[in-house]
Amino acid sequence: MKTITKWMFAGLLASACSGGALAAEKVDLARAEEIVSGRCFLCHGLQGESASPVFPRLAGQHSEYIAKQLSDFKAGKRKSDTMKPQAEELTPGEMASLGAFFEAKKVGARPLRDAELVAVGKYVFNRGNQFTGLPSCASCHGPKGLGTPQLPRLAGQHPRYIEDQLKQFNSRERNNDNAVMHTVASKLSEIERHAVAEYIATLE
Repeated sequence: MKTITKWMFAGLLASACSGGALAAEKVDLARAEEIVSGRCFLCHGLQGESASPVFPRLAGQHSEYIAKQLSDFKAGKRKSDTMKPQAEELTPGEMASLGAFFEAKKVGARPLRDAELVAVGKYVFNRGNQFTGLPSCASCHGPKGLGTPQLPRLAGQHPRYIEDQLKQFNSRERNNDNAVMHTVASKLSEIERHAVAEYIATLE
């Protein structure tokens, strides 16, 4: 079996997540704020802080990534009974505007809760697991989990949300951006998945 290097993973994932066309749309922050205060805040908060661990924190997330996910929800490429109706009426310009709105918001790290578990997560995040062929998270998302315009920022995200997404990638329930992430998620043990999620939450 051919070995997939961390650079190949990064390239494949960047290709899978590309959404440059949406990023070129004109941004209207006033319109974005209107949409957020009308619907998005119910789950994600007015500032993208998301008080519920089951909904992602959007504050600080890359605008292009947010716009791309909204487009995928609208097109049905990413399945969600909740998000599809929210995205269906959005124009590409509104998606780009929402991305810019949330990217400008600040997100903070969560205080350390279990030092030993987080230490395991830090190791896996930065070094992967050579015994199972698991690549490091940092090889694609960066050493601080800040991601890129095509690859999501992970730093400060709710652990529960991270774990849920990894499970969905593994089961292929999440069907967009899955080409690489299914391979990654399928190699994570339960404790590795939990530990990585806890570590990611402490990043800022």
